[in-house]
Amino acid sequence: MKEVILCKYGEIILKGANKASFEAKLLKEVRRRAAHYGNYSVRYMQSTVYVEPLDEAAEFSVRELYETVKHVFGFAAVCLAAACEKEIGAICRTAAEYLPEKLAGAASFRAEAKRSDKSFPMTSPEVAAEVGGAILDVMPRLRVDLDHPDVTVRVEIRDKFAYIHAGQDQGAGGIPVGTGGRGLLLLSGGIDSPVAGYMMMKRGLFVDAVHFESFPYTSELARDKVLTLSKILTEYCGMMRVHVISLTEIQETLRAGCDEPYFTILLRRFMMRLSCRVARENEADVLITGESLGQVASQTLKAMCATEDASSLPIFRPCLGLDKDEIVRIARSIGTFDTSILPYEDCCTVFTPRHPKTRPELEKVLAEEQKLDVAALEDAAFEKRYHVDVRQYEKN
Repeated sequence: MKEVILCKYGEIILKGANKASFEAKLLKEVRRRAAHYGNYSVRYMQSTVYVEPLDEAAEFSVRELYETVKHVFGFAAVCLAAACEKEIGAICRTAAEYLPEKLAGAASFRAEAKRSDKSFPMTSPEVAAEVGGAILDVMPRLRVDLDHPDVTVRVEIRDKFAYIHAGQDQGAGGIPVGTGGRGLLLLSGGIDSPVAGYMMMKRGLFVDAVHFESFPYTSELARDKVLTLSKILTEYCGMMRVHVISLTEIQETLRAGCDEPYFTILLRRFMMRLSCRVARENEADVLITGESLGQVASQTLKAMCATEDASSLPIFRPCLGLDKDEIVRIARSIGTFDTSILPYEDCCTVFTPRHPKTRPELEKVLAEEQKLDVAALEDAAFEKRYHVDVRQYEKN
């Protein structure tokens, strides 16, 4: 008996003439992940990707691979299944051998069958009845419940084999990473920005990141926290280049020469301009931020407009309409929350004004900027940038 992974397509089914390019990205990503675990065959047919171990070593790692395949954008559902010959005796024997572990703890079940291979000599209800009987022979304590079963057993008779499984897990959804272009995420180390990056990856963007530090006001621990967050995000995107830029000189200059209520807005304008330079250098067409409307002083409508004025690229804000509870819920589900709440400062907490402008007028913001040699400050910060490449299966 061989255990395999079945991955069912999501919305890429609807892509029409462009479907092939989405499938190619999807298969490439699954093959990359499978190669880390062993020798696997990855193929697709009838809107399903089949991931099959090709040797004994791979058979032992199939459940580990299953956990990572659940993070591949583009699949609506994934399941572990036992593969067997398309013959009713083999199907029933496999069900009796494979399913007791899956049905442990259940009080009721129902069996369903689907024949993608219409040449199979039995109807779907007939197959389901035979499989249900085979299960009851080895697990007589179970009862059949067609309306509200604890577990639904499914038999799928496909092109080469029959596949038997007991339920499926929800896939990551979305569309494959890389099919939507390239974006640059402003990754702060808080709760919101990793969620924003994840949400845009889910819509097909390949995402790199830029992180702003203010050493010695921020520590190496704060930077390492951001690299840990990026490592978690690579479970969804495979790899991420994190660009690191110091804002120390800029922040000290702002404190010395500008009105305090404007510090945060002016700093964020510098961040936007520097991010645009990084983005263009790395062929990204959009910036991504974790801003949520009204969450803090710098995220009011007026403040965001004043910030966006400094950007030469579009800014995607996928968290804009979410409240904090919704963002936290996503952060927990993708595994970033516990790292995000570690108590290490970020650059936005340095020299925070006591009474920040929540409704800044752009003319006054620009007047404050006139006090600075903006180009020189940006050039100095940009020249000292560095990057760290973070990959899913590599230690950093």
